[in-house]
Amino acid sequence: MSSKPDGKLVAQKVAEYFIATDKSGAAMELHLDDIGPGYATMSMSVRDDMVNGHNICHGGKIFTLADSAFAYACNSYNRVAVAQTCDITFTNSAKLGDRLTAVCDERYHRGRSGVYDVTVTDQTGLTIAVFRGISRTLSGHLVEGLTDD
Repeated sequence: MSSKPDGKLVAQKVAEYFIATDKSGAAMELHLDDIGPGYATMSMSVRDDMVNGHNICHGGKIFTLADSAFAYACNSYNRVAVAQTCDITFTNSAKLGDRLTAVCDERYHRGRSGVYDVTVTDQTGLTIAVFRGISRTLSGHLVEGLTDD
């Protein structure tokens, strides 16, 4: 009889896989701060090349941070999961030099569907954006041999 792998360990192994393969996250210098079953926290610093014509952080960069935290969280069970739909509401502007943190929490997960909420804040705790992602689980695993089914 095999024992079921620890959920935190599984999530960490999935994170290692993503860190090694996610070229977009690497280019934006996204940092994984924490991960576990159904949740992830990621952060980034707003660089000069992320500021738009209004001299604020481009919304697409904030979306990418939130979407990446969502991806880590919904894949944390070592099941291939993709975004089915997601949306974001920008509540405040982020500026050059700000440190943004995206905290993703699973709200619902059953069968092949999951609902995840992400809150993006700056270094003062000001909410910059709220994001909701709906995931769809596909067949397969990210890290082979890690899941006992």
